[in-house]
Amino acid sequence: MSVLLQRSNQALKINPPVGDHHLSVAGSDWLWAVCALYLFALLLVVGHSYVARSGEKIFHYLFTISLFVGGVAYFTMASDLGNTPIRASDGDDATRQIFYAKYINWFVGWTPILIAVGLISGVSWATIIYNIGLSWIWIASWLSGALVSTHYKWGFYAFGLFAYFLLVSSIIYTGSITARRLEIKSSYFLLSFWLAFIWMLYAIAYGLDDGGNEISVTSGFIFFGILDVLNVPVIACTVLFLSRKWDYRSLNLYFTQYGRVAQGGEFPAREKGVVEPAAAPAAAPGATV
Repeated sequence: MSVLLQRSNQALKINPPVGDHHLSVAGSDWLWAVCALYLFALLLVVGHSYVARSGEKIFHYLFTISLFVGGVAYFTMASDLGNTPIRASDGDDATRQIFYAKYINWFVGWTPILIAVGLISGVSWATIIYNIGLSWIWIASWLSGALVSTHYKWGFYAFGLFAYFLLVSSIIYTGSITARRLEIKSSYFLLSFWLAFIWMLYAIAYGLDDGGNEISVTSGFIFFGILDVLNVPVIACTVLFLSRKWDYRSLNLYFTQYGRVAQGGEFPAREKGVVEPAAAPAAAPGATV
């Protein structure tokens, strides 16, 4: 028991931080806490997949990927890994610790979120791919800006911000059109506007942290950590909660419940598109066949 009580965070001693402005021990403790939240949410989603409604697990699969990636990323950052020193943009010669693992988390972990939102809204796969591409441009632009020490970084910030506006307009405007037809307008509006609001706060956090270098590395992680929790784990739990009342037939969500091997029973999704063959016309009396 005494060993457990005396246990402390040794991450920054084992993996010494780089740069003049770097992660603190308190910041590492915070990142471990966020990592634990991600992994706890991951276990909840995986456990809930065994009692998924109608056997449809597509949302469980998508959120499992997002939460798993986030857990690995926060483990990496809490261990003071996945970073590089970059000269700060405030004009002095000091260097700042930039964690590229944070952007890898967004690049990979947000993709399943966008697929889930697209499936809920009922938009085409072309629109879903378009939204994913915009998110990749957004994140890649901001990562590029974070690794630039001159004021040219704000050009990358502007590119990413423009991609954000295109993405939000697609999710809110295009997605709401199809969501109305599927009679889940209120649920979709809640999810889409929540994402748009949280993502807007990311723009503020980036401007203060990796962009403008106005706050410390630890303060930036506190800001981004709160946003990440409100983004992926909260969205995952909210979708699984709201989906209890959704009509999967109208949403055309038949990804996992039947499988690839035919089973006995009724398959409404498959039978919906089956057209009975028309009966052959009766031959006229005396006609030659």
